[in-house]
Parts: sequence; structure tokens; C-alpha cells
Amino acid sequence: MQTYISHSEAETEKLGEQFAKTLTGGTVVAMYGDLGAGKTAFVRGMARGMGLTCRVSSPTFTIVNEYEGERELIHFDMYRLESADELFDIGWEDYLGRGAVCAVEWSEKVEDAFFGDEIVLRIDKLSDTDRKITIEEGKAKC
Repeated sequence: MQTYISHSEAETEKLGEQFAKTLTGGTVVAMYGDLGAGKTAFVRGMARGMGLTCRVSSPTFTIVNEYEGERELIHFDMYRLESADELFDIGWEDYLGRGAVCAVEWSEKVEDAFFGDEIVLRIDKLSDTDRKITIEEGKAKC
């Protein structure tokens, strides 16, 4: 388990950038954290760390955003879903089969869709600007 303290959104993005440089295709990152914790900021950094230059935004209303370049990042936001069944309905297995890195916000809503080998990322608000970011491997079912 790795734990980091971020003191700003820019630091959260930088941590995401460093983290993503180590990821291989097919990795699923199950993200947990309250509204406004910084999950999307972390994904913005992940995209930069993967060499992607696209604009990264929260897919709350679209459920999934795809960012393509030399590497592919698929960004899910499960906030509006009620169960893992809905994730399967939108083609979860097809997305996994593409070999992209998948970042899944609000993972607690779809834990039944995970296989147990996901990287779990937790972002806890410590203050208005400070965040505790914890990264664990293979522990999505919590």
C-alpha cells in the first residue's frame, strides 16, 4: 500500500501523472472518494502520464469518456448507476477486452463487476485543499 498527501489539485494531478507511467494496458483502477475529493483531477494527471493531450472531464452524465493516443484511457463515472448490471449493459466486458487502462470513479456502486485484481485508489478529503491518496493492488472488493 502506498499513501500520499496532496496539498492542491495540481499536486493530485501530478500524483496521477506519476502513477499512470507505471500502468500497463488492461489495468483497472477502482476509484473511491467523496464528491469533490479529486478523482477527476487524478484522472487528468493519469492521462498526461500516459502521453495523452486531450481535455479530460468528468463523465458523470455520459458515464464513460474515451481518450485515445499511443495508449488508451477509458474513464468511467458510476455515480448515476444503481448496480454492476447496468455497467455490463453498457459493454463493460467489451471495454475490458480492448486492453486500455480503465479508471472507474464511484467504484463502490459496481464492485460486483470487478475481478479482484484491480488497483484500488482512495482519495480522502483532509481539508478544503489537502487529500490523502491511498493506492492498493488487488483489493477492490471492500
